[in-house]
Formats: sequence, C-alpha cells, structure tokens
Amino acid sequence: MFELKETENIEFKRELNESLKKELVAFANTHGGEVYIGIDDSGKIVGLDDAKKDLEAISNSIRDSIKPDLTLITSAKIIEIDGKEVIKIEILKGTKRPYHLAAKGLKPSGVFVRHGITSAPATEDSIRQMIIESDGTVFEKSRCINQQLTFDYTKKVFNEKQIGFEECNQRTLGITNEDGYYTNLGLLFSEECQHSIKCALYDGNTKLEFRDRREFSGSILKQLDDAYEYISLQNKVESNFKGLNRVDREDYPYYAIREALVNAVVHRDYSFSGSILIHIFKNRIELVSVGGLVAGLTLDDIMLGISESRNKNLATSFYRLKLIESYGTGIRRIYESYSKYSVEPEFKISENAFVVVLPNINYKLDIDDNDEKVLKIIRNGGKVSRKDIEIELKLSKSTVTLILNKLLDEGKIQQEGKARNTKYHIKNKL
Repeated sequence: MFELKETENIEFKRELNESLKKELVAFANTHGGEVYIGIDDSGKIVGLDDAKKDLEAISNSIRDSIKPDLTLITSAKIIEIDGKEVIKIEILKGTKRPYHLAAKGLKPSGVFVRHGITSAPATEDSIRQMIIESDGTVFEKSRCINQQLTFDYTKKVFNEKQIGFEECNQRTLGITNEDGYYTNLGLLFSEECQHSIKCALYDGNTKLEFRDRREFSGSILKQLDDAYEYISLQNKVESNFKGLNRVDREDYPYYAIREALVNAVVHRDYSFSGSILIHIFKNRIELVSVGGLVAGLTLDDIMLGISESRNKNLATSFYRLKLIESYGTGIRRIYESYSKYSVEPEFKISENAFVVVLPNINYKLDIDDNDEKVLKIIRNGGKVSRKDIEIELKLSKSTVTLILNKLLDEGKIQQEGKARNTKYHIKNKL
C-alpha cells in the first residue's frame, strides 16, 4: 500500500495544472523535493487519464516557463501505484537561485519558496540574498532584480563613440551575463538606474546659505553629463590683464572637475543606496562618493599610480568610451591640474566615503583678520605646521595654505623642511 503525505519536501496534485510551475520553482529555491501528479491532497491515488501526454507537457513547461533552466536538476517519470498511472517529479535544490516564472521575472510574483507544506512568494530581501549566494557579492556582476531595462541614452552615447551595443556587445561588457540576464551593471547604464547624483549650491562657504539644489537620475552616463554641465555653469571665469593681453582663468580647472566627477561615478560602492553628493561653495567644490578605498589600498598607493577598481566592468566600459584615459592616473592628474596655482586639492578618506575638495583658484579670501591670528600662533609656537594652524583656527587646509602663502610673499614668515615636515616661523629681521 502506497503511503505518503504532504510535507515540506513532498507535494501532491490531483491533476496537471498551472500551479505546478510555482511548486517546482519553490522546491528549486528551497531544499528540493518531489511532486506527485495523480494523487489528491488527502493522499488518495486518483491516477491520470493520459499520463504520457501530461509527462510531455511537463517537460515543455519546465523548459519554456521557468528560468534559469531547470532541466538539469529535475527528472520526471510515470510510475504505477495501486494499478493507476502517476507522474513523479524529483527536483534538486538549484545552484542558480532564484529560479522564477519566466513571464513574471525576478519579482515576488515570479519567485517562490517552500514554507512548510505550502509554496509562497519570496520577499525582495530573500530574492536579493539568493542572488548574492548564487552570483557572489560583486555588485556589478550580480543579476538585477529588474529585468525590464531600457537603454535609450546609453545607446546614443555608444553610437556617438562608434561602439556597438548589440546583445553580443552587452555580454562582452558585462551588461548581461552568460544566461542572458541583465546584471546590476546593466541597471547602472539603464534609464531605470536607482542611484543618483545630488548637487547643492551655497551662497557662502558653509551649508547655512543654501541657494539651489538639483538631483540627476537615469543612466549614469546621463547623470555624468548633467552633473558636469551643472558644475560648469557655476565655474565662473575671471579676467585680468598682463600688459595689453587679457588673461582668462576659470575658478576650477575643467580637467579637475571632469576627473573628480568621473572617478566618483566609476569607483563608488553601488551596494550602498546613497547618492553621490556635490557641494558647491564660494571657495570650493566638494564631491562625496559613497564607499572608501578598495581594501588594501591607501592614498599614497593611488598617488603612485596603483589602481584597483571596485567596479572593473564599469571602469572597462568607461575606458572604451574614452571617459577614462588610463588606469590609476586620475588623482595624480587632479593634483597636476592645480600645479600652477597656490592652492591644491584635498582628499579625505573614511571607511565608507571618499571626498575630493577642489579649491576655487580665483577666490578672493578675506583673510586680513586671520593674518594676525596665524602670526600670533607662529610667534607663540616658535615653529608650527600647517596642520597645527588648521586645528587651532578650525580652518580648511586650502584656506590656511592661502594665508601662509600670502605671509610668505609678504616676507613675514619663513618656511623650512619639506612635505609633512614643513614648519613655519617668524622671519628673522637683519
């Protein structure tokens, strides 16, 4: 006598119907199991009128209606119980979870898991966890939950650069994976990208005097273009005359803006949902990128040209689009773009953020009041570093640098030592 009852791993179905696909998906996503068709919920053997025809329909359904392919982890056969034909389907736990109904996609309406003796829709969190377990933790390579992506802006940019964006190109770039799924890299390039760049414009040098705010969304290529255009509109030009010749100078070197913005987009940690933040003050621009340096790297390493990208496929795509000229040179090039001026960029790094500070070359600092404060600190300290002055007066590195350069030019102080060992003291009178 055949004795079975429904459990977490066993499911009965009186006849073949559409709900079978949901059960198979649930077993593949959980611990595997068995489905018997021709047995009702109570365990009574009812059999099938045409088991052979049903078996063929099951094979077609598994192949065509469920993704990724379940055929390698399922087996189906006709067995005889109490003289009646029943179909037994065995399914293993899959290695490419989450499995889902092809028509529904990677959404709770298409992904199911086994709970007790029932199959229930998976939550978005559990879907993400299954993707991580199957695809790994590299954000850009993982399957995107949203598989309905559009790429109008990205296609336009690729066409302008005469780079193909057909299915084969998308596979090569990593926008789709080997099974044809869009990856999270595809999400970044799509109009449905969930990350953004936020810009804020201030009247002064603090966040107290807010003037304008913009948020740029869509494909990261569109965000990059829109943010660069917005910053460029704030990049005023100052004109001076040397003899009869007029000399124009922007507040910020265009190359520094471009490189800092591209770096923020390429190297940020997209596993965090926060936006790239750009703060535009009178005396500086701050670009805040989510995610610190890749583990093991330091700022000194980057200055030496050592490069380790968090988003390798994204960096490769930007390189092909000629948005990146060469690997590992961005920070050094930002420094070099300021080499002719008395101020220099700053880089601040924490575990979860990377901040680039670009000082305004043309900023006319009202530093007369601070001159005496700095001179007093130097007199009292004998020999002091720039950092000592920053801490005591609570001023930025660029501001203190401007004051020190002014006092040096006026011959009021002297400098000794180099790099981090630089000290300042009152100039000796002859």
